[in-house]
Order: sequence, then C-alpha cells, then structure tokens
Amino acid sequence: MLRNYLKIALKVLLRRKFFTFISLFAISFTLVVLMVATAILDQLFVPRPPETRADRTLAVMGMSIRGPNISRTSNAGYGFLNRYVRGIPGSELVSVSSMPNMMSTFVDGAKVKFFLKRTDGEFWRIMQFRFLEGGPYSSEDDAQASRVAVINESTRGRFFAGAPALGRDVEFDGERFRVVGVVEDVANTSLHAFADIWVPTSTSRSDAYKSEFIGQFMGLILLKDKSLIPATKAEFQSRLASAVLPDPKTYTTLTGGADTTFDSVSRLVFNNYGPESHAGALWAVMLGGMVLFMTLPAINLVNINLSRILERSSEIGVRKAFGATSRTLVGQFVVENVILCLIGGALGWILSAAALTLLNRSGLIPHARFDLNLRILACGVVTAVFFGLLSGVYPAWRMSRLHPVEALRGRSE
Repeated sequence: MLRNYLKIALKVLLRRKFFTFISLFAISFTLVVLMVATAILDQLFVPRPPETRADRTLAVMGMSIRGPNISRTSNAGYGFLNRYVRGIPGSELVSVSSMPNMMSTFVDGAKVKFFLKRTDGEFWRIMQFRFLEGGPYSSEDDAQASRVAVINESTRGRFFAGAPALGRDVEFDGERFRVVGVVEDVANTSLHAFADIWVPTSTSRSDAYKSEFIGQFMGLILLKDKSLIPATKAEFQSRLASAVLPDPKTYTTLTGGADTTFDSVSRLVFNNYGPESHAGALWAVMLGGMVLFMTLPAINLVNINLSRILERSSEIGVRKAFGATSRTLVGQFVVENVILCLIGGALGWILSAAALTLLNRSGLIPHARFDLNLRILACGVVTAVFFGLLSGVYPAWRMSRLHPVEALRGRSE
C-alpha cells in the first residue's frame, strides 16, 4: 500500500510542476532559516571545547548595584568575586577572569587588533583548550605577575606569520610577554573562554581592580556535579544578601546571579540583572518566534494543497464509489504531502550546509565553525514532517468528506 502511495505521490508532484516548485521553495527556504538559526544556537548552548563542562559550570557575569539616588549595572568586580565566590560550597574549581578587552598594537608597521583576557591559573583547569604548542601558565605565574601569555592560532599567524611562537615575545600596551602556549581559535560564541591573548590577571598596570564590586570581571564555578546547580544558585543569593558593600551610604542593594550559559544569555537579551534570570521568557520568545515563522508558509501550503486536491475530485469520486474509506483517502493525501515536505527538507539541508559554509568563510562571527550535526539534522526532519502533517491533514480531510456523486461531477463544495 505504501509503495503505491509513493508512486502516486511522485506522479502527482510532476503533474503540476509550478505548484510543486512553490511548495518546495516555501519548505526549503523556511528550513534553511530554521536550521541556520539552530546551528547558531547549538554553537552557543551545547557544551564543546574548550567549554566541555558547561553543563556543570555556573558563571557570575552581569551585576547591578543600587542606592537611593544612584544605580550602576556592569560586569562583576574582582573584589566581590574574590571575596564572595571563591570557596563556594559544592565547587570543584573557581576562577576569576576579566571580560575580553579589545586592544591593538603594531606588528611590522601594520596595526593588529585583538581581544585580551586576564585570567588566573584555575581558568586553565576549568577550560579544556587544545594546545598546539606549549601549555598554560599556572597559579604561581599569576601570583608572581609573570609576563607570560597564551595566544591563539590566528594571533600566532598575525604576530609570527604562522611560525612556531613558543618562547618568543609578543608586545602590546608597552609591555612584553613571553609566549608559553598556543591554542586553537575559540569562537566568540564561547561566552566564558573567548579571547585572542590570555595573560595573568596580576600583570594589570594597577591594583585598583582588586577592591571593585562592579567592574569588568566574571567568575566561573565548576561544580562537582550538575545536580548541585540549584543549591549553588541559592547559596550565591545568600552571599549577595550578606555582602558588605564598599559604600553603604551610597549603595544599599547588590543583585546578580550564578548562571548557566542559557541564563546568562537571557540576562543579556532582556538586560536583567536581578536575582532571577529570564530563561523561561527566552524559551518562550525562541519557540514563539519559530512557530510564527512557520505559520505563514504552512498556511500557504494548505492553500496550495487544497488547489492541488480540488483538481482530483473526479479521482476521489471514483475511489469512493469503489469503496475507498475516508480514512484511506486521508492517509494517501497525508503521505503524499509528507513526501513533498521531506523532499523540500532534503533541499533545505543541502542549502543550509551551503549557507553555513558561506557564514564560516565570511568571518561575521570570528573563529566560529558552524556545521550540521545529528541534532540539527533531526530538527530539520521533525520540522519537515510537521509541515507535512500540518499542511496536509485539513485538505485531505476536507476532500475525503466529499459525496461520491458530487466528486464525480467535479464539485468540491
């Protein structure tokens, strides 16, 4: 039976090539947009090197400090993180590092821009970088303010024309740093690891950062087990409430959160740095946007399928006159539509691969490497089947309800 449905479906698709083209275009275009968006979200939220343990890592990033007449929102300060986040119960490791800061220098007379990140030694134990040369600097290097640096592969190419960099010096901001390691490039979608050059925090020109509650730092908490996430979040809020603010007469309230990657993104999207993130709202926006984006193509497919099936009223009448049930007719039409959508899905997958290749080559998202893995492929297949069912059931049901005599006359009312 299914084999016959497949043969009929292919013949029907070839009968009205224009309708088929419009349907395939709508399906494939919609899937390209959805699959490219899914690939970007997959890159952002799914644990991957060097953030392979993101499922049990919490980050303290954005915070807000308020008083009766003043309010300040920024990233966390080193002073707060060092005092109230280190040693938090349930943690395996805690790191305090700066946010990436764009800097520039000159190499052979050419201006080179790069992102600099200052970290402690624990940062390299939390993150799982793949080293191409050498290794990371240690906590002792940070304690001694050693002028050492880890650079990425692209920076090695810009400073040393791709030649080995281990033991050589990079100079910026009037200082020289000895390269102790070279790592693979990290995409800026890696919220906690991204940079081009990493150096010890203690090499900062000033010690003023050590007392700041609000500044340009982030805290990373690697938990012993991801089941400890709720308890750690609660403990962090307790420490926030008991924190001794640097100027109690000016500031009275300090808010923020120990967040998963998804929580952190929701705070960025909604500009919220209160006790709770807007993770639920972000999920709602993402799912709502996807449904709305799919609604218009689905409605168009319903109309096209109605027009396509209306032409087959005589065929329907003959089949009903010879005993075909409504259930059989609905099944046939739905199978035909699902096949159409799967063909459109295959085209969408091919076009998505091409679009992601162009996106990777464009450099719009530095060092990002988007691909179509099994998760994204499964999303595309599910979406194609959803399209097939959504746009095929109603037209099929409507035509299956026709009276045989009216259908043989070519009437569909």
